[in-house]
Amino acid sequence: MLYEIKIIVDTHKVRYVVFLEFARNDIIISKIREKFKAFWSASRKMWYIPKENFKLREFSENLTDIAKITYNYNDFKNSEKTNRFPNKNHSKDCEELSQNSINKRIEEFRKWLESKRYSNNTINRYIDSVKQFLLYYKDKDFKLLTNDDVLHYIHERIVKKGLSFSYQNQLVNGLKLYFGQVEKTAIQIKKLERPRRQHKLPNVLSKEEIKAILEAPTNLKHRAMLSLIYACGLRRSELLNLKISDVDSKRNMLIIRNSKGYKDRQVPISTKVIEMLRDYYRTYRPKNYLFEGKEIGDRYSERSLEQVLKKALKKSKITKPVTLHWLRHSYATHLLESGTDLRYIQELLGHKSSKTTELYTHVSQKSLQKIKSPFDDL
Repeated sequence: MLYEIKIIVDTHKVRYVVFLEFARNDIIISKIREKFKAFWSASRKMWYIPKENFKLREFSENLTDIAKITYNYNDFKNSEKTNRFPNKNHSKDCEELSQNSINKRIEEFRKWLESKRYSNNTINRYIDSVKQFLLYYKDKDFKLLTNDDVLHYIHERIVKKGLSFSYQNQLVNGLKLYFGQVEKTAIQIKKLERPRRQHKLPNVLSKEEIKAILEAPTNLKHRAMLSLIYACGLRRSELLNLKISDVDSKRNMLIIRNSKGYKDRQVPISTKVIEMLRDYYRTYRPKNYLFEGKEIGDRYSERSLEQVLKKALKKSKITKPVTLHWLRHSYATHLLESGTDLRYIQELLGHKSSKTTELYTHVSQKSLQKIKSPFDDL
């Protein structure tokens, strides 16, 4: 069976790149990372290769046995000219000045976001989406941009390309802040509308699947990290930011500081987990963060933690596209199924709104299994 890889030439982070659109396949991912040094774009949800490093013939030859390659011929005609931004009406100097102007505006936006204490992840997402918008209209006077230009961009660059609801929402939020605070234009920010909300159910694993995943790692640190995410319903960043002092073993509590929305909270931690953490501490002796990387005192990396989960899934032979956040969803759902009140679950997860927590009622087996199908009465 041949997988289809659609090649899309586009701009990303102020340069031309080749996006690779394909259904998730570990063999393809491994090949494009090792052979072509591909990068993952969290905002576009696709792998990409810098245009100047991409050779179509070499790429096709290396993947011809597992993939069918599709692309637009015009994107690669005169390819040596397409590694820079197009410049039909301006000289190269003017083009560089335009890009410098955009970079300056974006830097002002970054400083404003930082002054408002937005998280680094939120800042990076807003910066990336707004920069792509400005680059799209870099040959137009920004002060002449209107709501119709925003609508056109969303239709051409998001809807047509099938990008996610969340990316579109992220763009609108970023534009509202940017054009409301940094750039004064004809755009009426109050009339910029976010997309209709998607109502996706949280992904949940069974207790048997959770047990298999947590028991898969032979490395004590890896097992402790995955176990703590599930045992306390942590977000990835919350786990990685934990300090040694955040484990209050006398009160059997875990203190989560400066979490999403800059909130602190406490969650109960069982004696079983505390004993696991003690064994881990005696073996690794971390100095600062509870889970440190290769360098003493440095925080364990997000990428390495994702690899820990990936290896655990492979070893436990679970083929679902599990992410670290599935462990948090499973924690909440299993609490609900064991009879824990939703108000307490909301507090444990650090949800601002009870509506977010109520999503778990839709995936709880305890409530769904009580429903009797009319087919049984026939």
